Amino acid sequence: MFELVLLAREEQVESVSDALMELEALSISVEDADADTPSEQALFGEPDMPAPKAGWQRSTLRALFPDESSATEAATLLLAQEWAADLQVHSLQPVPEQDWVRLTQSQFAPVEITPTFWIVPSWHEAPAAATQVIRLDPGLAFGTGTHPTTRMCLRWIATHAAAVRGRRVLDYGCGSGILAIGAALFGAAPIDAVDIDPAAIQSTQDNAQANGVTLEAGLPERAGSPSAAYPLVLANILATPLKLLAPLLSAHVAAGGHLVLAGILERQAAELQAAYAPWLALEVSDREDGWILMTARRAA
Repeated sequence: MFELVLLAREEQVESVSDALMELEALSISVEDADADTPSEQALFGEPDMPAPKAGWQRSTLRALFPDESSATEAATLLLAQEWAADLQVHSLQPVPEQDWVRLTQSQFAPVEITPTFWIVPSWHEAPAAATQVIRLDPGLAFGTGTHPTTRMCLRWIATHAAAVRGRRVLDYGCGSGILAIGAALFGAAPIDAVDIDPAAIQSTQDNAQANGVTLEAGLPERAGSPSAAYPLVLANILATPLKLLAPLLSAHVAAGGHLVLAGILERQAAELQAAYAPWLALEVSDREDGWILMTARRAA
């Protein structure tokens, strides 16, 4: 493969990126051309906040092409555009051959939930202290255990055995199925894992099979009517959909049951409490890296 590196102004980044895609670039990344200098800019995106800018005042675009001729043709066509008059080609060079599978795998190590509960990719050995292990490889659906929201949910499951073992569980917005699988490992049954994304449903089914657990995965309709009750309802999504789902998720919580919500920033706690107040009293149960876990229990 060949890498074409371009320098562009902020207002050009989106147009150049679109053009590179049209020219069949295999991948495109955008970086701050002034990174590690006094002119470096911080661009952060947060859930429920407007999307950050497409690029920095001076942006570096890196595009991969299958061969040198494709990269050269792309650079030539881009520089011929009137709107790209001050676009600069920084470099065009071959990409060294690498074992991309091994490189990708090296970025994912076992994740500790508790000293005895770990998430372990299939190519790693489980730690000696691990008595409960979720085998999970990175895939198309959200939820590999590397994000604080997922870790907090799993930590709650691991430390609330009485609320999990032998209980019917709903994992709403299951992603990879990691929470449903965690609940199954701690004795929950039966388990419904639902998502609006067919890829997530397939991922959940595959991951459940790989971990030797039994659950049912499907579209949200699988959870049944809004009044279908579960002793444990888990939802690791984001604050805005969690607020919109407040009536539905609250209705699914059985008498004496628990609601566990994640995907919430610390500053959003009051918003969630207000959204759920007509049905349940949410409280902050855990914190990690600016994210919080919120839980509630319905009276028996």
